[in-house]
Amino acid sequence: HCHVLGPANGPLDAEALFVAEAPGRLGAVRTGVPLTSDVTGRRFEAFLAEAGLARGRVFVTNAVLCNPLTPDGRNRRPSTREVAACRRFLEGQLALVRAPVVVALGGVALDALRRIERHDAVLAGDVGRPLAWAGRTLVPLYHPSAQSTLTRPHERQRADWRALGDLVRTLSS
Repeated sequence: HCHVLGPANGPLDAEALFVAEAPGRLGAVRTGVPLTSDVTGRRFEAFLAEAGLARGRVFVTNAVLCNPLTPDGRNRRPSTREVAACRRFLEGQLALVRAPVVVALGGVALDALRRIERHDAVLAGDVGRPLAWAGRTLVPLYHPSAQSTLTRPHERQRADWRALGDLVRTLSS
């Protein structure tokens, strides 16, 4: 059973729309709420606080709506096929939630958004850089998983989120 859209995702008049990778088995699969209840969810909440953004004013979804698992039951990166299969759901959410800022949390989300409307962003080279996309502003950030600190140090990620908060406040006023 996959949650596609519900009040727990956030308001339709959100200030920002966050696209993550897929529901985690210890978080959203259990709660039905994206980016909650596990280590990644707690890091996301801390980054939102760092940005000065309220969870109740943002919309959160995933590029893939079902939890992709390894044969032994652990989370795994969604396949290209799974991302393609969920494209129409993500497109529908983007049509419903007209947030001025769309935040791609990681490479899977960035690729999923590229399938909907072309962009040339590359996570490593464009992290934190606002880009014009589909009549909105796209901001690529690293996924809030603990592993992301292997690629981008925590302090740099905190700075990315503070800049995101400033951008959202500027575009929402």
